[in-house]
Amino acid sequence: METPLLFAVLFGISVLLLLILRFKFPAFVALLISSIVVGMVSGLGVETIMKTLQTGMGNTLGFVAIVVGLGTLLGGILEHSGGATAMAQALLERMGEQRASWAMLIAGFFIAIPVFFDVAFIVLVPLVYSLQRKTGKSLLLYALPLLAGLAITHAFVPPTPGPVAVAEILGASLGWVILLGIVVGLPTAWMAGLVYTVFISKKIHIAAPALVEQEKSNHAVPSLSIVFGVIGLPLGLIVLQTLVQHMDAFLMLPATVLYCLGILGHPFGALLLANIVAWYYLGIKRGVSSKKMLELSYQSMTPAGIIILLTGAGGTFKQMLITTQAGQQLAEWVAAQGIPLLGFAFLAAVLIRLLQGSATVAMITAAGLTAPLMTTNIDAIEKALLVLAIAAGASILSHVNDSGFWLVSKYLGMSEKETFRSWSIMTLWIAVVGFFSVCVLYVVLL
Repeated sequence: METPLLFAVLFGISVLLLLILRFKFPAFVALLISSIVVGMVSGLGVETIMKTLQTGMGNTLGFVAIVVGLGTLLGGILEHSGGATAMAQALLERMGEQRASWAMLIAGFFIAIPVFFDVAFIVLVPLVYSLQRKTGKSLLLYALPLLAGLAITHAFVPPTPGPVAVAEILGASLGWVILLGIVVGLPTAWMAGLVYTVFISKKIHIAAPALVEQEKSNHAVPSLSIVFGVIGLPLGLIVLQTLVQHMDAFLMLPATVLYCLGILGHPFGALLLANIVAWYYLGIKRGVSSKKMLELSYQSMTPAGIIILLTGAGGTFKQMLITTQAGQQLAEWVAAQGIPLLGFAFLAAVLIRLLQGSATVAMITAAGLTAPLMTTNIDAIEKALLVLAIAAGASILSHVNDSGFWLVSKYLGMSEKETFRSWSIMTLWIAVVGFFSVCVLYVVLL
């Protein structure tokens, strides 16, 4: 077996981890440097290396920038409107105190679709505090289901940035990723967010912090139907368009209808329509001025820039592996070892996540390593399952090198040991159950 190109891949990953862990470089810069290092070690010329960077960045961002930008804007509107809190409160009222854990799990599962994980948690944690004060039970009984719902959707269901980026790098259909991501997410949420939560909340009792007065909004709280509608509209349209493309029965529809479905069912069209609906029903109709909505859009788009640049850098890493043919050699090595592609994708994400902490970096790097290994006969469903395998691997065992670990520890008032026993082990369950569910779907569907 030839080794120079495989050495280039391993050396490039080592440089990536060294820059992030030892020298604290931004992941965007570290990925670009690592891509150049792979090219140099592989013997590419200067012009080829730079052209590969440009091609990888451009090909990836042509899709991701629009989807992540529109998704972030939608999440900002939902957050500002109080829609996330309204959804959680309405679910609690309808399901009752006895099923409060279920209510928090469902709320987290849906709210994380448009809203970033950390933002959604910070917005909803006062509701968790309120439940604990009312019942006297451990804060974990309500906080962990919420966190499980947020973490699972954030990793498995587009248009959250991670699965969108991985889907684009692997060439997977967002419709299939959404559909199968929900199927994988449901048993994962039940196991990690409810079964394990009931167990650990009996072992660790955490009380809510002292009550702090909250500033009340002057605007009416949006209805539950509008909030669910705004979140469900783009998902439903994207999934519908995916089914139209793969089911002959839809070909009987008039050409005009198919054309409109093609526009509105594409992620661009679906998210644009959802933003227009949210702009009016969650903003203008509730008395929020157009000027305020414009300010909100600028604020909500700020974190999108980081995600977009990071995703683009991941695209350059993938493209460098293709240009150098290191990816092809890696594919041959993986095949020779008898490692299934699904298992390789999962393990690559696990390794990167455990070493450097960021789930997003783990997903993008693992996708870059997996993409060159894919053969031309891989169908749409298998590509979507590869995305979900990477998502599961990148969710594993959040610990001290992950900012999410400290966010949970701070807001729930837990020690490092308590955070590891509760939050970290729950994320381990998310990874294990998630990957097991992906494997089951692989056997059933392929």
